[in-house]
Amino acid sequence: MPADLPPLWERLERPAAAPRQTLTLDRIADTAVRVADAEGLDAITMRCLANELGVAPMAPYRHVQNKDELLEVMVDRVYRELKVVQHGTWRETLREHAVRTRALLHAHPWLTELPATISPLSPNRMAAAEQALASLDGLGLDADTMMAVYRSVDYYTYGATNSELSYQHFMKRHDFESPGHLRAALGPHMRYLMDTGRYPTYRRYLHEGVRKDDNDWQFETGLNAVLDGIETRFNL
Repeated sequence: MPADLPPLWERLERPAAAPRQTLTLDRIADTAVRVADAEGLDAITMRCLANELGVAPMAPYRHVQNKDELLEVMVDRVYRELKVVQHGTWRETLREHAVRTRALLHAHPWLTELPATISPLSPNRMAAAEQALASLDGLGLDADTMMAVYRSVDYYTYGATNSELSYQHFMKRHDFESPGHLRAALGPHMRYLMDTGRYPTYRRYLHEGVRKDDNDWQFETGLNAVLDGIETRFNL
């Protein structure tokens, strides 16, 4: 971005100098999100976007300078969906924030594939963070600890959900119709590893585990463990 150009959100939130054109930022964002949801992030180009919108190739550039800014607008658009009801306790609020974030990532899996050049700052993304942090305010935690607690829940959520999505992507890429089919295909490899005798605890899980495919239970169990740890550590 040129040094003399104001930040993206400062430019976009300025009052319009003229009546709004037919091609609006919302229309651009909605169209780009729809394409990414259906075809993945690689399908997003400025030329493809113009074709989808039925406008001249240069028209979207009146709103966003390049693809990175387009991706930032897309991220902000989907984070508009992350509206957490402010509950009475910090735990209920952070739990709902995590559950809804996971649902958002499943609805828009391209969010986990964004390039490192994309800024994490946008109005709706900041609003989600503000809502989560506000639930911790007034509990006797200093500002650094509040942020550490919020990030612990957020990092768990993104890490666990990204693992789920990677697993689903692997299955789709290799045409496995179900987790059972995947396990059958990997059976020879797993049997060899188990037969070495080096992984007795993992072997126990393979024989005794009954929730291998229950992603909701696994996520909730891990999330509750994180929240329990925070509650105990800080006497909340």
